[in-house]
Amino acid sequence: MELWFFLTLLGLMLIAALYSSVGHGGASGYLAILSLSAFATRDSAWLKQQVWCLNLLVAALAFYHYRRSGNHIPKLTIPFIVTSIPLAVIGGYMRVGGGIYDILLSLTMVWAAWRLFSISDGIEDDFDLEIPKLGVAAPVGGVIGFLSGIIGVGGGIFLSPIILLKRWATPKSAAATAALFIWVNSAAGLAGSVLSGQFVLEMDTLIWFLSAVLVGGIVGSRYGAFFASENAVRKILVVVLVIAALKRLLEMALVL
Repeated sequence: MELWFFLTLLGLMLIAALYSSVGHGGASGYLAILSLSAFATRDSAWLKQQVWCLNLLVAALAFYHYRRSGNHIPKLTIPFIVTSIPLAVIGGYMRVGGGIYDILLSLTMVWAAWRLFSISDGIEDDFDLEIPKLGVAAPVGGVIGFLSGIIGVGGGIFLSPIILLKRWATPKSAAATAALFIWVNSAAGLAGSVLSGQFVLEMDTLIWFLSAVLVGGIVGSRYGAFFASENAVRKILVVVLVIAALKRLLEMALVL
């Protein structure tokens, strides 16, 4: 095994551990790692499909552990998922780019990170939290699902901060919802790629990737679900948002 490939696997494992601790699959982090390796020259369809497969495994682990710890609220999750699935399929079918979009997306994630960092620790308490109505949650899920399909992520990077900033759930309940949301969006995005004739998975490479994120996903999701405090999960999410935003801005700077 060449050194660069070993370092890539190590990076994927660490990203899986960090992201799964807040219920995320890690797609934005995986894209960052792969963009720094020899895989950076691969077609965007190839990158998206590898990342969606990694998301499926890590998000499943995160959901399993957060559900076991009693943090999943089905009536919070379902409205977001119902509309996200078909729109994620459409997004996965499309090929869309745009520098302005990347800048706005990165700034949005930085703003969300700052807001989450600045809010009081009272978000841990559930007495003032209110689950959104279907008419509110469904459009949010649909928009995020569509963006997820286009970009090649699961959508948790958008959904989690929205849930917390709107005070719809505690950090751990948000993580459980995000994990299931990410899983279904990743599956839908992968299906969209298949329908568009872009199916380019390489199992010989993917099996190594999956093995690396399996280890990280187990460690991270167990820590977040059973050992970390609600406030710790929120602060880790802030770190994840900043990493994702900086990754996109760095890519923009390199292109320019």
